[in-house]
Amino acid sequence: MSKDQPIKQAPTPDIVYLSLRQHLGAPSKAVVKVGDLVKKGQIVAEPGGFVSSAVHSPVSGKVKEIKPHPHMMGPLADAVVVENDGKDEWFEGCNVATNWESMTPEQLKEKIRMSGIVGLGGATFPTHVKLSPPPEKKIDSAILNGVECEPYLTADYRLMIEQPDRVVEGFRIIMKVLGVSKGYIGVEANKPDAYIIMKEKGAKYGIEAVMLKVKYPQGAEKQLISAILGREVPSGGLPMDVGCVVQNVGTAAAIYDACAKNIPLLTRIMTVSGDGVSHTANYNIVLGQMLGPILKECGLKDGIRKLVFGGPMMGLAEPSENIPLAKGNSGVLALIAGVEKYEPRMCIRCSRCIDHCPMGLNPSVLSLLSDISDFTSMEKHHAMDCIECGVCTYMCPSRRMIVQQIKLGKQRILASRKK
Repeated sequence: MSKDQPIKQAPTPDIVYLSLRQHLGAPSKAVVKVGDLVKKGQIVAEPGGFVSSAVHSPVSGKVKEIKPHPHMMGPLADAVVVENDGKDEWFEGCNVATNWESMTPEQLKEKIRMSGIVGLGGATFPTHVKLSPPPEKKIDSAILNGVECEPYLTADYRLMIEQPDRVVEGFRIIMKVLGVSKGYIGVEANKPDAYIIMKEKGAKYGIEAVMLKVKYPQGAEKQLISAILGREVPSGGLPMDVGCVVQNVGTAAAIYDACAKNIPLLTRIMTVSGDGVSHTANYNIVLGQMLGPILKECGLKDGIRKLVFGGPMMGLAEPSENIPLAKGNSGVLALIAGVEKYEPRMCIRCSRCIDHCPMGLNPSVLSLLSDISDFTSMEKHHAMDCIECGVCTYMCPSRRMIVQQIKLGKQRILASRKK
């Protein structure tokens, strides 16, 4: 619905709500206090650990408060609230061109870390961690994910069409950090124009664009690695276990901005779609701005049945539009038709979830074990290999909330490991 809508800048907000939980791992730690004056690009929160990320102000202004605010994941989360003064003044050293090719891999990695870059495909894993495999893990290939296989979402597609140089240059930086000479960009066959552009732009740098079959979840890391390299990530393993690292095209573009322009992660591209808006769009949003004004800009209709951050398969349903946008917001869907409430019934052992699980798991058994809180058995049945793609729930004729039950089990398994 939004694939032909060019990227446009979202209205600049008067106030931004910068959550300290915009990534996986430890929350960021605020380094400013109420009343401080900050400038655009200035760090307001530093990483809270190795697996953490910095947060920067996307506007110049004054720190109004630091306290819990609504968060897309549900519970309140601490946020640095900055009141925009409208001056748009850059912090010293930001928005200044530099020659990234003269920097060492370690310097580039540190720049990425302190620029607050995380996986912009939605996972929000801190990028510098992914780019720091242990010495014994020999990386020979880098993959850039341009698949965007979730329905409705077109942010990555528009980025590849409109700003391919940012993507390719960012990928070159990724390859330099990893010390690899061969890179691949995966693009689904329903995006032939993006494929052609990526192929032409990447060819002179040893970067190969690969056209992939249109299927869900083709964009999942393990499926992408299998499709492009023919390698299977082992159960409980990571891409580095088969010699590769996967990053999103949006992440690559942000890496280019950080390393070549000294611009930390302040904005991202986000799709607004669904039958609940009068017109769809692909916006470049300022991190920390509220969702409500953007929906209003798109003509939010009456009778909305569901607001979803992300795609319909793996996205999160939200209780209201009064939630600040963060690094992981690749899209928001306003939905009216087709949103029904179903009462789950007993599993009828039809095996549809098993037939369609891309990880080869038994989702039916996992969900039933979750029902009786047998999380030890869930772990033995490889629950941690679930990628939470939602295919099992989508296929279930009994309308069982399978993926939610498996998510709960995974949370309990992780909690037990920490004891």
